[in-house]
Amino acid sequence: MNPEPTAEKIVGSDGEKFFTKPLIIIYITVFIDLVGFGIVIPALPFYAESAAFRANPFEIGLLTASYSLMQFVFSPILGSWSDKIGRRPVLFFSILGSAVGYLFLGFAFSMWMLFVGRIIAGITGGNISTAQAYIADVTTRENRAKGMGLFGAMFGLGFIFGPAIGGILSRYGIEVPFFFAAVLCLINAVLVYFILPESVKFSYDAPKIRKNRLVEIIESLRQKQFGTLTAIYFFLVTSFSIMTYAFVLYTIYRFAYTAEQNGYIFAFIGILAVIFQGSLFEKLVKRFGENPLMIIGCLMMTASFFAIPFISPNFGGLIGLLMATALLAIGNSMASPAITSLASKVSDETEQGKTLGVLQSGASLARATGPFIGGILLNNTLNRVDDSTIQRTFWTAAAIMIIAFLIALYFAKIERNKIFT
Repeated sequence: MNPEPTAEKIVGSDGEKFFTKPLIIIYITVFIDLVGFGIVIPALPFYAESAAFRANPFEIGLLTASYSLMQFVFSPILGSWSDKIGRRPVLFFSILGSAVGYLFLGFAFSMWMLFVGRIIAGITGGNISTAQAYIADVTTRENRAKGMGLFGAMFGLGFIFGPAIGGILSRYGIEVPFFFAAVLCLINAVLVYFILPESVKFSYDAPKIRKNRLVEIIESLRQKQFGTLTAIYFFLVTSFSIMTYAFVLYTIYRFAYTAEQNGYIFAFIGILAVIFQGSLFEKLVKRFGENPLMIIGCLMMTASFFAIPFISPNFGGLIGLLMATALLAIGNSMASPAITSLASKVSDETEQGKTLGVLQSGASLARATGPFIGGILLNNTLNRVDDSTIQRTFWTAAAIMIIAFLIALYFAKIERNKIFT
């Protein structure tokens, strides 16, 4: 690839310019990544259950888990490569790889092609850490928080638009959303190739030896405060991932919803999350602090998971379903950012990137664990979903959230004792 300007030229000598062309391209990259991820959520279960594949709930769970597992494994690898050869080539080739993964899904005629498509998409979806590194490269220390905040906003917007787009496009063919996601990736790759400058300023210093992600997660558990928060976050994301996997199969069974209708529900969850985190969370933190929000959020998510199996067209209907998902969205929007904020505060200022990276690594592993657990629980002896499998799946998610709640209480006790001693 052609040589490009370095990060110093992108930021500017005064350090005040923020919305540069490179940052805009990076935000588009993150947005498209999450749109692609969101598109799959309502469409994949319908696609995998179709006559061409006849996947059972366990196989659908493995399909869902394979993406996050590959992302967990390859995110640090892509990040390491971006340190050595530059952010631009890693982003370019990983985006092309994502397009290949979506095309595999769209053209699939057997289960092995579905798995190959999801594995490729998971491997190349590890470029999120490279995009974060790019933002760190091209923003000043004063603008770093703003840059990462907008990065998070792109996550939220992608999760809103992705399921909605996937649901709407599925009316023209259940494979159409995957082709659309592939086209988005190809457009994004063109933008990266022709517009995005390189941000890494290469040096010949000896490279730092980086530990395996799983090793870093295990070592973090030895640090009492941060390890406790990592455990809470892992259980929270595991339970949320069980819900994300199981919800579509639940609505197919109970409400006979289509991919389009499920897309709207997931978009509803995303909108509530963006509104709450964008306007209310900061005010609540100033008034109550992160610890109460983390505890209450865990309780709200527990209540939502416990209630969902009772909801049907004859009991609660769509209104009940929206109320339960709203409770879930608000609870998650309280607990997740509270945990992230607390993790940042209990970590050394010089190791923010490392510690938050470990936290997200645990979350990636949880996103692979949740669908695997859900795939086992939601499947009966006839390889189908029924009332009892729905109940045990969502109640298991609720039980996991109770564990997160109890650990959150323990963390609050540690912090309280720390203040008064």
